[in-house]
Amino acid sequence: QEQLVESGGGSVQAGGSLTLSCTGSGYTWSMAWFRQAPGKEREAVAAIIWTGGRTTYYADSVRDRFTISQDHTKATLQLQMNNLKPEDTAMYYCVAGYKDHSWNIFDHYRYWGPGTQVTVSS
Repeated sequence: QEQLVESGGGSVQAGGSLTLSCTGSGYTWSMAWFRQAPGKEREAVAAIIWTGGRTTYYADSVRDRFTISQDHTKATLQLQMNNLKPEDTAMYYCVAGYKDHSWNIFDHYRYWGPGTQVTVSS
């Protein structure tokens, strides 16, 4: 059973930056970040998927602003978020245990953390 813990959330003004971190209890390969805003459906943000090689994915809404990275030696996943916008306000979740097929489907991952809140004010 993989256990994930997110950190790094907080409150910033629009245009600011935050770095989210996720630490796993064991070694994981494919991992991703999802987010959910109040009253909205959960959505995929970014992922690093290992299937015969490493592929990085981003949602269109965060491409060129967010950067996902991974440190296998420490079993950590990070999300560098720049030029934050009010619409980025959400609870951010780290997920792991990719089952295959679609990186942007939450149910395609076996494990997730409790989340870390990101609030961006205008």
